[in-house]
Amino acid sequence: MRPRRAGAGASCAGLGLRLQRGGDTKPNTMCSLTRMLALLLGTLLWAPWRALHGAPLAELSGDQGFQVFLQKNLEFTRKIKGDVAALQRVVCDTFQLCKEEELLLVRQDLGITQAPLEQCHSRTFQAEACFSQIREGLRIYHGSLATVRELLPGHTGLVETLQLDAANLSSNIQQQMEDLGLATVTYPTEGRGPLPALSSHFHHQVGGFFVLANFQRFLETAYRALRHLTRL
Repeated sequence: MRPRRAGAGASCAGLGLRLQRGGDTKPNTMCSLTRMLALLLGTLLWAPWRALHGAPLAELSGDQGFQVFLQKNLEFTRKIKGDVAALQRVVCDTFQLCKEEELLLVRQDLGITQAPLEQCHSRTFQAEACFSQIREGLRIYHGSLATVRELLPGHTGLVETLQLDAANLSSNIQQQMEDLGLATVTYPTEGRGPLPALSSHFHHQVGGFFVLANFQRFLETAYRALRHLTRL
């Protein structure tokens, strides 16, 4: 058996013994500083993980019902993302609007914004705030998809299915929040709509393009948030 290396605690114990025998008092001060530094280092190393994983749902990581909810809605979100991607391809083929970087100036002029989801990727992740922002964003995009429906009359069925799926995902999250006793956080909606009034047919096309592009990014963040919760 290999001899155990003495740690800070053992060294301090030895110094205390020497002090009882009338030794120098400086080692005691050094020992106290060593303990304080060790505690501080431990706190600093642990704090980022506590901030990230200290959501109120951490204790539910082994809850079977919650895990089923997460897995089902991860699949559901993936399905919605696939439908959005299909509509993006239609817009690309129909209007030759395919690359965001070519339309950034038009986007800036129109003032098109992204529904916020900062509560889902901040270091101080809190599940109830993230879930509430996902629900609010789904409500916003449910309404904005009307622009895409008008733009693509031949794909009304797919757009309406997408709207229904967005509403159902929001309802699933709301139900789970209620089941867990989580508070619903309400965010102000004034000025938060991602789509302003569109004055021309081209602007309408660009608006539809960015509704889909922004919704896809929104879903990517929501998907990562749900996946993060499966790993708590």
